[in-house]
Amino acid sequence: MISTPAVSAIIRKQKANGGFIMSASHNPGGPKYDWGIKFNYSSGQPAPESITDKIYGNTLSISEIKTAQIPDVDLSKVGTTKFGDFTVEVIDPVSDYLELLESVFDFDLLRNFVTRPDFRFKFDAMHAIAGAYAKPIFVERLGAREDSIMNGVPLEDFGGGHPDPNLTYAKELVEIMFGSEAPDFGAASDGDGDRNMILGNKFFITPSDSVAIIAANAQDAIPYFKDGPKGLARSMPTSAALDRVAQKLNLPFFEVPTGWKFFGNLMDAGKLSICGEESFGTGSDHIREKDGIWAILAWLSILAYKNKGKNVGESLVSVADIAKEHWKVYGRNFFSRYDYEECESDGANKMIEHLRSIIANSKCGDTLGNYTLKLADDFTYTDPVDGSIAAKQGIRFVFSDGSRIIFRLSGTGSAGATVRIYVEQYEPDVSKHDLDAQVALKPLIDVALSVSKLKEFTGREKPTVIT
Repeated sequence: MISTPAVSAIIRKQKANGGFIMSASHNPGGPKYDWGIKFNYSSGQPAPESITDKIYGNTLSISEIKTAQIPDVDLSKVGTTKFGDFTVEVIDPVSDYLELLESVFDFDLLRNFVTRPDFRFKFDAMHAIAGAYAKPIFVERLGAREDSIMNGVPLEDFGGGHPDPNLTYAKELVEIMFGSEAPDFGAASDGDGDRNMILGNKFFITPSDSVAIIAANAQDAIPYFKDGPKGLARSMPTSAALDRVAQKLNLPFFEVPTGWKFFGNLMDAGKLSICGEESFGTGSDHIREKDGIWAILAWLSILAYKNKGKNVGESLVSVADIAKEHWKVYGRNFFSRYDYEECESDGANKMIEHLRSIIANSKCGDTLGNYTLKLADDFTYTDPVDGSIAAKQGIRFVFSDGSRIIFRLSGTGSAGATVRIYVEQYEPDVSKHDLDAQVALKPLIDVALSVSKLKEFTGREKPTVIT
């Protein structure tokens, strides 16, 4: 069992042509929606369309299927087994990945911080693949207490839960982190280990803020970035918090469609170091996948750096302190995502066509509610590395004050579609930074529901998940 980020690390270290991942992914597919097959290419990134198109082309001319009659291999034992000129090598799932992480982070600094008697954290592996990494990394290497790990045994059915690290599905961790005896730091990872959620004591860090805060502190807190990041990037629906960091640090910045392969091209070209998606994915160019444990170690590194020199008994700089200090410098991008899962595909597609018709008749200066329109389009991305074009990547309404409403469809197959609405509003006024995001964004959310006619097209009264 190997996490998706660890597969990327192994492909890169072994200089393999690629790797197949039988993935406990969050994407619908397979029995009960939580299983699928992925192929990562030679740089360790999800295969680009130039490769997947060729794979698909080959499937159109298959005339025979060949099978090999070889004995079973004991997958519980590290080592090599040969069958004629065919070799099966069973590897340790943790060692190559941990070796890479040790080249990225200051593990001595991390260990000194994690073992402080006045610091407590909880990591929820959600009975998914990160459980195979939690004990070797957090407990054995960094010295955390064993009870810091929750749901740490990977199970085929994820213990009956859905391994999505968000406020809805990681409910057990959320209740602990917002309880009376909350630890200082909390984190969760997903089915295949590439996504993450970050929490402080009674404080939630949005994924959009998380990547921005990591980028703003990376050069000081993480040795891998001691010379500064090469560039920053986010997926189009992710909030513009990262844009402000790139601007202040005078770094190249890229806005790409949803999908990690778009980041991979920029990384391979030496243009990008740190990136993120609002769907709880954060990562860097140490590999070519988003990386849940990397993000958690990045946050622990920032906490350790901010608390250097603090004696036991002194008040520690908290997750909330770090976020609020960041907002004070950069302003706060209030952000929320509404997911309407398993909508009927026909209605969802009609809603998108309705929105496209609005875009076609919109112009700069039009008003929606109390907001003045600056731009309305269906996002198209031209890759600055290979010139490839990705069209129809999401409906955008961008307003003159920097607020945005974005609509996207995901998983439009026979199982139904997920409608995603993203709303964002920039607030420079420090006195308003403590507002609840849902309160701050309510006028914009009302506009989004009104202009899309979501209830009329989908019949849905409320979202399945609010992030």
